[in-house]
Amino acid sequence: QVQLLESGGGSVQPGGSLRLSCAGSGFIPNSYYMGWFRQTPGNQHEWMASIDTDDSTHYADSVKGRFTISKDNAKNILYLEMSSLKPEDTAMYYCAANPWPTQNPRVYKLWGQGTQVTVSS
Repeated sequence: QVQLLESGGGSVQPGGSLRLSCAGSGFIPNSYYMGWFRQTPGNQHEWMASIDTDDSTHYADSVKGRFTISKDNAKNILYLEMSSLKPEDTAMYYCAANPWPTQNPRVYKLWGQGTQVTVSS
């Protein structure tokens, strides 16, 4: 069964850091383009970052310089290192996989169940 499973969310104070993980199973590592999205209640998924099969990385302006996407192909795990977190980063974070590169969440074929990140003092 092809699936993605996120972990690592939690509550953190402004300025803090978190690392999210996304474990993939049922598919060949590095065979998909991977992305991180976030969603707040009543809003659509917002693209945060993505990593291509050649390890090229791309970031939304809102997180550039604060978030880092990476992957461990040997373990089939995708990461999102988040630092200098702000209250507006509070959201449900999802990883997703797609056979071709895109930032459009409507196109992504495979999604995890999400992990909540709350930034609050």
